Amino acid sequence: MRERCTPQGTARGAGLAALAACVLLAALGLAGQEGGYRLALPGYRYEFPRDHFSHPEFRTEWWYYTGNLRTHQGRAFGFELTFFRQAVAADRSVRSSSPWDVRDVYLAHFALSDLENGRFLRDQRMNRAGPGLAGASLEARRVWNGNWQVQWSGEEQRLQAIGRSYAIRLALRPAKPPVVHGVDGVSQKAEGAGRASHYISFTRLETTGTIEVEGEPYEVEGLSWMDHEFFTHQLNPGQSGWDWFSLQLDDGTDLMLYRLRRGDGSVDPFSAGTYVDAAGRARHLASSDFRLEPRGRTWKSPATGGAYPLEWTITVNPLALSLQLSTPLEAQEIVSRHPSVPSYWEGAIRVAGTRGGTPIAGSGYLEMTGYGGRVVLR
Repeated sequence: MRERCTPQGTARGAGLAALAACVLLAALGLAGQEGGYRLALPGYRYEFPRDHFSHPEFRTEWWYYTGNLRTHQGRAFGFELTFFRQAVAADRSVRSSSPWDVRDVYLAHFALSDLENGRFLRDQRMNRAGPGLAGASLEARRVWNGNWQVQWSGEEQRLQAIGRSYAIRLALRPAKPPVVHGVDGVSQKAEGAGRASHYISFTRLETTGTIEVEGEPYEVEGLSWMDHEFFTHQLNPGQSGWDWFSLQLDDGTDLMLYRLRRGDGSVDPFSAGTYVDAAGRARHLASSDFRLEPRGRTWKSPATGGAYPLEWTITVNPLALSLQLSTPLEAQEIVSRHPSVPSYWEGAIRVAGTRGGTPIAGSGYLEMTGYGGRVVLR
């Protein structure tokens, strides 16, 4: 294994194909070994704002922003803006000789769900860090990939992303403090030391700003959710994918649940979740505390052949919650341009149900992986 991935050709001309090859080499050559990277282990001491930014000592890291927004006239949008960092250097102790050396590959996805008009707009990009092309910096309080970025100012996070026919410029302000998921600082995903992530969320971000579609600006407001995870290993080979839910209920409470699926179709016992009450207090949920069951209609992707369940029932007995989830837009699949980066479905959902017999509603986001190919890094 080479000490770092340095595609041949001119610095600017190596291009996305070479970067995609680096991701594939990382997946093939680094899987199953630490390679000098740190493992996500119990007892990690979180410190903010440090832990909102880059952790190059871990192999994989991502920042996920999703949200449901409306205009004052009621037109509804969903959005996803995600940043990934994937290490490709086998030995982090080796100093880089050029800013064009590829020690980490930075991927980003940007999608807009125009729920009233039934349109799903998506874009993606891949970069090396280079001389400031992409990165995550505590000093700059910034995560970026080209002109897609999150800029922190105090507690406020400002998102900007410009696609081919659409754009967002949003200000996100936390209504609750950050939540650390799991037990003793780790979100365990499989049996074994380090088969886990350090997982932080802002579960309720009050959001205002502008969405632009084909040159037409729309002033919007609503709620967003931010996930940040960093780790070196996570899933086991027997796990084939997952279904992940972030729900913001109209009584001020929030719920994150994920169902890990095994290759034989069974639900992995390492599935878990977190409930956050209206005051921001978090409660860990084990797999025995809830049930996630697909029901009703599915949508088959014409691009990947994946068949995604679009209606779900959620039962959380300790919380007396019974919820039904659906989406107003079937086609919300991120179709990858690169064979080393799998496709997945991630989209806006609506929630209705009861808590202790009293009606409750809300909105959120659903992500489904492993239905149309290999599992995407989440």
